[in-house]
Amino acid sequence: MQPGNHTPSQEELEAWGEQARLIGEHYQALLEDVLPRLVPDTAAESVYSDMRESFRAGAEALNRDPSLLWQTQARLMEDQYQLWQYGLKAFSGQAVEPLVSPGKGDRRFRDDAWQSDPFYMAIMQQYLLFAQRVEALIDNLDGLSDDNRRNLAFYARQLVNAMSPTNFVTTNPEVMRRTVETRGQNLVDGLARLREDLANSVEGINVTMTDRTAFKVGENIAVTPGSVVFENELMQLVQYAPTTEKVFKTPLLVVPPWINKYYVLDLRQENSLIKWLVDQGHSVFLISWRNPGPEQRDLTWADYMQMGPIASMEAIEQAVGEKSVNLLSYCVGGTLAASTVAYLTSTRRGRKVRSVTYMATLQDFRDPGELGVFLSEPVLSGLEQKLEQDGYLDGRVMAYSFNLLRENDLFWSFYINNYLKGDAPAPFDLLYWNTDGTNLPAGTHGWYLRHLYRENRLVEPNGIELDGVKIDLRKISTPSYFVSTREDHIAKWNSTYYGALLPKGPVTFVLGGSGHIAGIVNPPHKNKYGFWTNDELPDDHEAWLEGAEAHEGSWWPHWQAWMTDNGYADTEKMVAARQPGDGELDILEPAPGRYVTMTIPEVLGEDPASPGA
Repeated sequence: MQPGNHTPSQEELEAWGEQARLIGEHYQALLEDVLPRLVPDTAAESVYSDMRESFRAGAEALNRDPSLLWQTQARLMEDQYQLWQYGLKAFSGQAVEPLVSPGKGDRRFRDDAWQSDPFYMAIMQQYLLFAQRVEALIDNLDGLSDDNRRNLAFYARQLVNAMSPTNFVTTNPEVMRRTVETRGQNLVDGLARLREDLANSVEGINVTMTDRTAFKVGENIAVTPGSVVFENELMQLVQYAPTTEKVFKTPLLVVPPWINKYYVLDLRQENSLIKWLVDQGHSVFLISWRNPGPEQRDLTWADYMQMGPIASMEAIEQAVGEKSVNLLSYCVGGTLAASTVAYLTSTRRGRKVRSVTYMATLQDFRDPGELGVFLSEPVLSGLEQKLEQDGYLDGRVMAYSFNLLRENDLFWSFYINNYLKGDAPAPFDLLYWNTDGTNLPAGTHGWYLRHLYRENRLVEPNGIELDGVKIDLRKISTPSYFVSTREDHIAKWNSTYYGALLPKGPVTFVLGGSGHIAGIVNPPHKNKYGFWTNDELPDDHEAWLEGAEAHEGSWWPHWQAWMTDNGYADTEKMVAARQPGDGELDILEPAPGRYVTMTIPEVLGEDPASPGA
């Protein structure tokens, strides 16, 4: 969008002057907000140090290969020459094919101006060519370990994507049009939103992703009827109200992650896994984890096991009189479930679990993906110091780190919309859940990162000890169902698959389409993504996929058939529907309960009236 020949009137000049004054005031206030944050804490400084070390290692590798340096410089010069020729033809009105185009999944350059305006077209191509050269350079560096290459690629990608022309006012055609149309009001509004988000951030910026006033847990999300029938310091146990006259005799216990809140499994009725399970005839119980603060700093992995699944099994026996359960677990909740089943097996109580299902669960942490960037020894040591100091990891820091794994979609797109365009975020329940974070207690999180992620000790026979009991996943005879997703960037399926090779009992492995959330929360009526099955479990995950059969739709009915065909949910032994409060446990409060509604500011005693809280 190039400036036209319109001469502004005195009134327009005065209006622009007033907007410039407001922008200046907001900018000055923003600087005052930022200055106290310029000194990073121990954990952040360890990341910056690792970043510097990664670039230093990359520079040394490049210096050892003069031919690669020369080739890279030559290609950059060739790119500039071709761009110069392209620009001459484009500005003269000739139709020319672009030298480079955005990738299929790159949504940053969707505006027509990037294709029709020679000015913006040239800027986009210059940027994309530079990004390609950086990526190719890192790929071709010799003498780097796999971890060094991964870290260097991650940090370089963050810097390159931060430099995208879409992230700046004067080189983003949509923002330029909006600025002219609103006489800069978009920038005034954007700076105000930036300050609000900064006030609700710990490290980096937790951008607002949705209209948080549009949702309330228990009112329009997490509304499947039920009751809290048991609680302790760490969790509340929810028993859901039945929707069928008869239910399976063996109850189903859902063990969700505590890195975020359980209700991603119960967002809306039409995509709620919890409601679907109830409608299939299961007596569903679910662990709702507490949002911990400094007072819970000493809670350990063993505490999560004892006060979570094991305490829940004991409570379920009181509620419905059943001594065994089927377990359905998700993400780190699945890692805990595997630990629990192994612990029960080693203490001769393995029959308390009739079957166990692991959804997007890591047991073998051989390939943590880009999360491994935050688990190098220097970074982990810095995080451990921070955990020791505070007693917990602020969930907003975790959310910011996870967003950087998909920075263009989960950070920069909102940065542009919120702060440059000045738009108010639209209501979206999944993004509401994504920003409704939980803290992580120091005693659990540090142990988990070092012993499981860093050292991969869970797969070692007797590699970890829980309450004096050494556990071995290879001794588990409980029937297991593993479901992973092909595009998962958090629990990569090429690692989750190897967890399925560990138990000695019968194992079914299923691979769903899509990613960590959408591939798991995939209701049958949408008929999306599909899944793959293979009765064999070869030693290599790629060999499994080569022999797998593709199926349309959701994996949920396949799981239900596995439960009923094998008698873990026995259709021949149905019982009358069980209502919460019918057994020995009284109803404490309606679902979803108060634990899941506690926000991080409330837990930490922050002023809810402060901006962004």
